Amino acid sequence: MLIAVILSAQATDVGVNKATTRLFPVAPTPDKMLALGVEGLSEFIKTIGLYRTKAKNVIATCRMLLDLHNGEVPDDREALEALPGVGRKTANVVLNTAFGHPTIAVDTHIFRLGNRTGIAPGKTVVEVENKLLRVTPAEYKKDAHHWLILHGRYICKARKPECERCVVADLCRFKGKAT
Repeated sequence: MLIAVILSAQATDVGVNKATTRLFPVAPTPDKMLALGVEGLSEFIKTIGLYRTKAKNVIATCRMLLDLHNGEVPDDREALEALPGVGRKTANVVLNTAFGHPTIAVDTHIFRLGNRTGIAPGKTVVEVENKLLRVTPAEYKKDAHHWLILHGRYICKARKPECERCVVADLCRFKGKAT
């Protein structure tokens, strides 16, 4: 999962899924991925944007997983963010989805939604994340970012938000204004 999320930065889910469907059966572990090397890995992921940089980061990450974490993905933000190609959003996705931590990974959809609705306005993703964590009830924190991403992708879209279909339109400060 960590490798798929690293590959997903600035790429489509469809493209990443195509590449990982071919890659993961061949290299399902950090040591097997490392054995591919940058060139070998590049052949599997060359259809994904920024594949050269991603290949270098994935190989370096696999080396660190083996050297520092016994081949296991760490269950700790600081250790995750120390891995090449892993930023806050990637760490949050892994912590939430793989380990069940109540984190909110702020992507472009959640950032827009937090600001547009007024639920968690902020100039940075960390600001939006912190505000969302404050206003989200504890029992919903584990699933909140999944729901928010879907809402931002399919209802509160960047160009043509579908306010008439929105279940929280009455609470939203946007209310159909042009963006």
